[in-house]
Amino acid sequence: MIWDVAIVGAGPAGLAAALEARGVGCSVVMLERRGVPVDKACGEGLMPAGLAALERLGIRARIPAADCAMFTTIRYVQENGRFVDGRLPAPGGLGIRRVALARAMAGRARELGVHLIDDCELRAHAIDDDGVTLLAGGRELRARLLVAADGLHSPLRRAERLEGPQSGPIRFGVRQHFAMAPWGHRVEVHFAAGAEAYVTPAGTRRIGVAFLWEGRKGLEKVGFGSLLERFPVLAAQLKDAPVESEPRGAGPLRHDVPRRVKDRFVLLGDAAGYVDAITGEGLSLGFAAAAALAAVLPNALATGATADSLQPYELSVARAFAAYSRRTGALLWLARRPRLRRMLIDRLSAHPSWFEWLLRNTL
Repeated sequence: MIWDVAIVGAGPAGLAAALEARGVGCSVVMLERRGVPVDKACGEGLMPAGLAALERLGIRARIPAADCAMFTTIRYVQENGRFVDGRLPAPGGLGIRRVALARAMAGRARELGVHLIDDCELRAHAIDDDGVTLLAGGRELRARLLVAADGLHSPLRRAERLEGPQSGPIRFGVRQHFAMAPWGHRVEVHFAAGAEAYVTPAGTRRIGVAFLWEGRKGLEKVGFGSLLERFPVLAAQLKDAPVESEPRGAGPLRHDVPRRVKDRFVLLGDAAGYVDAITGEGLSLGFAAAAALAAVLPNALATGATADSLQPYELSVARAFAAYSRRTGALLWLARRPRLRRMLIDRLSAHPSWFEWLLRNTL
């Protein structure tokens, strides 16, 4: 059998691509080297655009209430505890345990006929004029198009020589969960010198705490506890809270790509380029890219899945990525200037409607 689309990587972006591809009538095979659902470092906050995509894909209703929580507000918190709140555009966002999201999406994908093979590592691939050959799990598969949704450090991106020169500060991230009721319908962003902390409700009795920091030392050298010490207000709130998961780290975060398509090959999700998690847009961007790919699939497959036929996808994702990159770059620039950042947040505290305007026009 020759599949229309082979997707490597069964994270949320890859699963969204599988669902979207089935929606336009394509046959889909997915390969995931680990067991599904895959748990990875993720802030687990879904912004309004991403939540709308989840509703459209029929996934929202499949998420157990214990594994998700709505939030309507973003709060920026200074070192001294002063803060500014901004309401998100309706209906707000959703904090969701990543494994619950992946489980629901994988279940729906299988129902729709996606052939999902987990615990199956891709050993080799070859692209020719007629399609793509994949060697994985002791078997050979053929497809008309290969979608690399294999994450931040995509081996397929590297194999296809689509790694770009890396620029900007080196940043890392880590997250851990605590078994306690969320203390509000909001995502909190706490600032400190060289780092930020993100508190996201991820269930009726769960919060996720994620840290982003700048430097050349990853989690194994920094440690979750030492990062928490930088945020005394947050540390006091988490005192004696039961730990629910092990810390999971990721980084370096920034990855630039020169392009996202080649003949019979597409990059998608974090594999298609990443700046930073500071704006919480990763899942939403991945879902939007999956929809953009599905929009071009019928014509692209009918014309050989050439780079030219996939160019509308490239242009759509490049536009979305450029806007995300500008927003992220501006916030990173501000975060690296604590004095200016404190002054701005203090000003926004006195005029919260300004902050809400920024949220409406950037997320």
